[in-house]
Amino acid sequence: MSKTIMIVDDEKQIRDTLGGVLTDEGYRVVAVEDGEEALKRFSDGGAECVLLDIWLPGMDGIEVLKEFKKRYPEVPVIMISGHGNVETAVKATKLGAYDFLEKPLSLEKVLLTVEHALEQKRLAEENREFLERARREYAIIGNSPVMKQLKEDIKRVATTNSWVLITGENGTGKELVARNIHLYSKRSGKPFVAVNCAAIPDELIESELFGYEKGAFTGASGSKKGKFDLADGGTIFLDEIGDMSLKTQAKILRILQERSFERVGGTKTITVDVRVIAATNKDLEEEMKKGNFREDLYYRLNVIPFHVPPLRERKEDIPLFVKHYIKEFSLATAREDVPHLTDAAMSALVHYHWPGNVRELKNLMERLVIMVRSSTITVEDLPPYIREHLPDNIEETNPFKSETLREARKHFEKEFIKRKLREYNWNISRTADAIGIERSHLYRKMKSYGIEVDK
Repeated sequence: MSKTIMIVDDEKQIRDTLGGVLTDEGYRVVAVEDGEEALKRFSDGGAECVLLDIWLPGMDGIEVLKEFKKRYPEVPVIMISGHGNVETAVKATKLGAYDFLEKPLSLEKVLLTVEHALEQKRLAEENREFLERARREYAIIGNSPVMKQLKEDIKRVATTNSWVLITGENGTGKELVARNIHLYSKRSGKPFVAVNCAAIPDELIESELFGYEKGAFTGASGSKKGKFDLADGGTIFLDEIGDMSLKTQAKILRILQERSFERVGGTKTITVDVRVIAATNKDLEEEMKKGNFREDLYYRLNVIPFHVPPLRERKEDIPLFVKHYIKEFSLATAREDVPHLTDAAMSALVHYHWPGNVRELKNLMERLVIMVRSSTITVEDLPPYIREHLPDNIEETNPFKSETLREARKHFEKEFIKRKLREYNWNISRTADAIGIERSHLYRKMKSYGIEVDK
């Protein structure tokens, strides 16, 4: 589909000439003679790019530009003028104009500028789509007060260039927090480079972080960029920084202080612009007292501290994680019937202490989606060490604790009705027809069992 270019100029000859050239190049052209008409026509149909004259009757080009950028900030606007001066060009650029062309126009330059403007718009759209996908992929799950506060703090800190130190137990999602800080920052279009500090041997730390030149050591057949080089303009995430040796800490401290380095075997000083986010599962203040972590490195990294709480301290978020991972793994395994947990099974998960945190919960959900073929995951499907955490007072949702046939029948009926309601997408009439009772009877059953519609 051909792209639309809008021409806004009070000179008919300019409109006709530019329109003819652009049409010949395969563009669809909308030509108007004043700013008011341009804004009206744009709101009706839009365009991918605008060629806008500075001098117009009524609203001048600068006023129209302001309005365009306010209403349609993603649309590139190319200013054209026969009375251009440096001051006007600078003003237009500051207001968001893509470029400034002077009359008499070079048609070749006009076409090239339009082409470049459209390409920049396409790349910007791709980048926005990438960021939206990444933000969905790395979305932080949780509505508990502590997680709401964490998400607010992330967005507040992300807009700055301040360095961040994230603490928390293994499996809590420290890297997820780091990625969100990057994704909501002005560096989001640049690289996010993660480094597992604990996994790099001391003898390789310099070549891994700073890179090396050809012939720097045996096997260095070519030059290679280091992690700091790769992260230039973006964010470097130093994970498990508390597990680094003191020797490695000294080398990290040097680059953090100077923000410049030389590759192994090289003589050229390389300067980088990176935001540093570090993370650890250790108490660094205790490690400093033991002599295992440098104070100067700690205070350089700990500009803004973040703490990710363990899952046992935000148990109200567990049902959200369960639903999210069951849906995710059902989709990944092409499972058509997305399973659900009984109230008793969910209660057992909520009351378990989760030493492995979110990572442990995620792995369990993947296992259950793959191994449990029924559309309902019950307490009996859970591992024994989790099953034993079901409280004794959760009898109304735990069919396995029934002592009489009447109680067992009640538990079964409640779970059966809930399963059928889910199966028919909580449509009361269809569910009633499917299980062979009157709609009003089903309503009474739902009320007596405390079943609420959950879509």
